[in-house]
Amino acid sequence: MGFSGKYELESQENYEDFLEAVGLQNAKTDHKTVTEVVQDGNNFTWTQTIPNWTWSNTFIVGQECELTTMTGSKFKAPVTMEGNKISCQFPQYLFTAEIVDDKLVMTCVTPGEKGVTFKRINKRI
Repeated sequence: MGFSGKYELESQENYEDFLEAVGLQNAKTDHKTVTEVVQDGNNFTWTQTIPNWTWSNTFIVGQECELTTMTGSKFKAPVTMEGNKISCQFPQYLFTAEIVDDKLVMTCVTPGEKGVTFKRINKRI
């Protein structure tokens, strides 16, 4: 199943712990995040929006791409797909995303013994 579509946050686990682990405690919001994914083969544009803030990355699966973190820092990393799961190592966490029962499931895992697993389930809108 393709990723293309618009999704709205349905539920999340460990949101505040994740923000603290990556130093973004002040970024907490109660707004529902909307994620829009445009997929054309291995080419993706991935955009997350809340009121007054938008974060977007364009990448090609299987290639090293220049990406932007939530804070606006740029970095280079390969984006991979294994089965139907996209993965990318961001500077502070491993990001994965997959479609499960027509829902976009995104997971971010920070490293180390006290690592935090942040999971977001988004329903298609």
